[in-house]
Amino acid sequence: MNTSPALELDGVTKTFAAGKTRITALKNITLTIKAGQICGLIGPDGAGKSTLMRLATGLLLPDNGDLQALGIDIVQHPLQVQSSVGYMPQRFGLYEDLSVQENLDLYADLHGVEMQQRTVRYKELMRMTALEPFTKRLAGHLSGGMKQKLGLACTLLGTPRLLLLDEPTAGVDPVSRYELWTIINRMVHEEGVSVILSTAYLDEAERCDDIVLLHEGGVLDQGTPRYFSDSMRNRSYHIHSLSLSRRNLLSRLHKVPDIIDASIDNEKIRVVTHEANTLELNNTFTDIDDLIIEPVAATFEDAFIARLIKQQAVIHQSLTVQDRKTISDETVIEVNNVKKCFGDFYAVRGISFNVRRGEIFGLLGANGAGKSTTFRMLCGLLPATSGELTVADRDLRRAAASARSRLGYMAQRFSLYANLTIQENLNFFASAYGLDRVQRKERIAWALETFELSDYINNSSGDLPLGYKQRLALAAALLHKPDILFLDEPTSGVDPIARREFWNRINVLAESGVTVLVTTHFMAEADNCDRLVVMAEGEMLAQGTPAELKARFRNEKLPSPSMEDAFIGLIQTREQGKEDAA
Repeated sequence: MNTSPALELDGVTKTFAAGKTRITALKNITLTIKAGQICGLIGPDGAGKSTLMRLATGLLLPDNGDLQALGIDIVQHPLQVQSSVGYMPQRFGLYEDLSVQENLDLYADLHGVEMQQRTVRYKELMRMTALEPFTKRLAGHLSGGMKQKLGLACTLLGTPRLLLLDEPTAGVDPVSRYELWTIINRMVHEEGVSVILSTAYLDEAERCDDIVLLHEGGVLDQGTPRYFSDSMRNRSYHIHSLSLSRRNLLSRLHKVPDIIDASIDNEKIRVVTHEANTLELNNTFTDIDDLIIEPVAATFEDAFIARLIKQQAVIHQSLTVQDRKTISDETVIEVNNVKKCFGDFYAVRGISFNVRRGEIFGLLGANGAGKSTTFRMLCGLLPATSGELTVADRDLRRAAASARSRLGYMAQRFSLYANLTIQENLNFFASAYGLDRVQRKERIAWALETFELSDYINNSSGDLPLGYKQRLALAAALLHKPDILFLDEPTSGVDPIARREFWNRINVLAESGVTVLVTTHFMAEADNCDRLVVMAEGEMLAQGTPAELKARFRNEKLPSPSMEDAFIGLIQTREQGKEDAA
């Protein structure tokens, strides 16, 4: 029996040429990852996670150092390694014009799977991924979660002993994420496969047996999730007050010197302090007599933030917009019995809700639920088949162009021109929004300062790290001071630091009275919303505050349900109802 580690690196360095300069992706890394476990590679953008995975598969060679996978020298025997290692990159190369079965056949050929083995292997993988009913469907017509599962099935065709997964759950809904983790756990615990995965979701790090924390090409630390959380004892708290809104309280806590991080966590604010037992708020909150402070158990996320995040108070204070009213009873978005058909297919089936000024309102749903179609209709980009849509007092069926002038829109893929510099992108969007020369100069200067983009002003946006692309996309959407901001999966794929920074900015905007409508797959972000709608197959399953939706699933076994628990519970209840009706 081979008891070699899953992966060993000894003094590994890897650099890349970028024009006339060289970028060091990994710096003299030495680490050992045990076999038979799930190991998480965790770190912000540019930490070196993807480079490490490509080195582990022999797709890249190191500048210096030794690498072994499953006891095999990767540099000397890359083909032998590749026959024992499965690798699923962030954008797995499915052929969207081929069916599920044709993709399986193609990758079976590439993996050299014998014909007599294929039938049994196909059946096993299709059962494991629940794709058996969809083998004739084109890959391009699958949902995001189904594509990820097909990519994983194709990777597993060669029965690898080591599986490398680069952000396998990025951009998929909670149900699909749950299903992918079920498959991963089965591979490890029932088939003895070793798994190394990277993820931008820090709650997933808690599911790993071992964690390697990477930053700027180096290893900061390695250990179990418990090892990291134990290092944070007596530094984590929940704070809440009935007399302050969550966002007002969040804003004030960001200014407390003892606090390194503050974020909305369920109905409270979670804070992490610089040192243990140092939280002192009496001098800061002399005007509040109902402030409640509760010590809470530390998590891996607390440790990650404490080690990597910059003080966010500067970001929180720097984002200013024109004075507006905060949340009020004024309705600025109204949806009444709206339907959208594509031929005989109903993407949206008679949904109704409203959004108030200064509110953060979330649209949640699995892939294919109809939330993106709803989103596009509200932006005036897609006409409704029937029903009433009113945005900023404009009927979208009659005055969509007029309504769009009041909106800011940030697309999931960031609507930037990759070949244009930051300055050129901002110039373009300022012109598109009709700003005159004086306004353009003033607002672009504001964007560069507020979003800390000045040092990159002449960089092509396509070459920016994902977090900076996100900053630029948000800056462009805000140039014309919109009343309503639409955010379509705004943090998909970005690292936890950039995600936190982004939501700090959005909470400031909402506190100043800007109405925000957001779609997201990341359920922890849903806690930032004042109210939510959960959709499935074009219909509304539920709407309400995060607290109201979570309360539906509170029981003895689940005394403190998360938003993810509520989402999965709503979907499973619907599926059970359909089965009972059948």
